Amino acid sequence: MSMRPVTGGDDLTSAGERASPAAGESVDAPRRTHLANERTYLAWWRTGITALAAAIGVGRIVPSLIHQPRWPYAILGVGYALIGIGAIAYGFRRQRDVREAIQRGRFSHPDENVLLVMTAAGVVLGLLLLVVILIEF
Repeated sequence: MSMRPVTGGDDLTSAGERASPAAGESVDAPRRTHLANERTYLAWWRTGITALAAAIGVGRIVPSLIHQPRWPYAILGVGYALIGIGAIAYGFRRQRDVREAIQRGRFSHPDENVLLVMTAAGVVLGLLLLVVILIEF
C-alpha cells in the first residue's frame, strides 16, 4: 500500500476518511486479514516460547545460582511451562477459528474461559514469584 499526500482531488470526506474504498482495497482486505491472523498466531508462539524460557530460568537456573532449595522454583517453573504450552496450543486453535471465520465472512471472538484461565494463572504465578523472592526458604 503506497502512501500518497492528500490533495483536493481525493475522494475524502470532511473528516479525512475515504468515502468509498479504493478499487483494490476490497479485494485486498481478506488477504491482509489472513496475514494479520498469521502474525497473531506467531505472537502466541512468541508468548509461549518466552514462558518456556522463563520456566527454565526460574525452575533450573535461578536456584543453582542462589544456592537455595529448588522446590519453590521448580513449582514456579512448571507453572510457567504450563502457561507456555497453553499459549502455543491456544494460539493454534485461535488461528484456525479466525481463519474459518474469515472464510465465512464472520468474526470469531476469543474463548473467554481460556483467557480467564490464562489471566488467573499469570496472576497466581506472579504472586507466588513475589512470595518466593521475599521469603527465604
